Amino acid sequence: MHSFTHSKFKMVDITHKTNTLRIATAQAIVQVSKPETVEAIQNRTVPKGDVFEMAKAAGFLAVKKTPDLLPDCHPIPVEYTGVQYRIEDLTIVIELTVKTIYKTGVEVEAMHGASVVALTMYDMLKPIDKGVEIRNIRLLEKKGGKSDRNAAPEGLKTAVVVCSDSISKGIGEDKSGKKIVEKLKAFRLEVSDYSIIPDDKPGIQGKLRSLQAEGYDMVLITGGTGLSPRDVTPEAVSELLDREIPGIAETARQYGQERVPTSMLSRSAAGVIGEMLVITMPGSTGGVTEYIDALFPHVLHVFNVLEGKKHD
Repeated sequence: MHSFTHSKFKMVDITHKTNTLRIATAQAIVQVSKPETVEAIQNRTVPKGDVFEMAKAAGFLAVKKTPDLLPDCHPIPVEYTGVQYRIEDLTIVIELTVKTIYKTGVEVEAMHGASVVALTMYDMLKPIDKGVEIRNIRLLEKKGGKSDRNAAPEGLKTAVVVCSDSISKGIGEDKSGKKIVEKLKAFRLEVSDYSIIPDDKPGIQGKLRSLQAEGYDMVLITGGTGLSPRDVTPEAVSELLDREIPGIAETARQYGQERVPTSMLSRSAAGVIGEMLVITMPGSTGGVTEYIDALFPHVLHVFNVLEGKKHD
């Protein structure tokens, strides 16, 4: 009999994340001990060559090699690396910026690159200056991913509606609606109305009108988006929408298609009834998980738009 032991170490799973623009800038400081060193750098008379250009090239390589050296760092498509220098008396300030469009950030790549730029400068300058020091390698700024998330609008009144003939009759247990409620907590969104209704167009529309009258801001509906005769949720919702938002369903389907090929068969509708956002989602836990991962928190920007705030 063979047994398997499970290591506690594992690479972080980022398959649920979406590609966004990621930017990070890191800084490193090289301190020299005499003005002659600075003059040699500026005049390109350092025996080992052009310090700035050689260090920059080393930084580029370091950024691309980061995942080869750090076990938990994901390989990424590095789409831009830039290095800038600033001389302040005997201090050389290095700033290195990395950009990509991917699922994970680039702050480690930026810090690694900046540190190697500094180390290369140290190596090239030590024959002419025994007092060279490397100081203060740090992250200056990062953008993209969680760092760009805006908090959900305060007091956002949210409802989750489960459309299912069988569950509404007590046959079976709702899992997709409860999964939505669970995942919304990560965005500090509390569900004020959780209900289960049959796959019935008049019933769905009646529920939506009732929620609108009660001042709800967002309604997430799960179920009834398939192709069976009783799957009427998209039609029921579409007939009530004042303005459709096609990009919401398109984004969710594209996200799902990259993970489950049959996602193309999901029929969804999204838009606003008055100022109430309505989004229909599949009736499975996997389906609603993908929709939440694909759409949130960015879809919440719709409430800023509805209030007339400028697009950031």
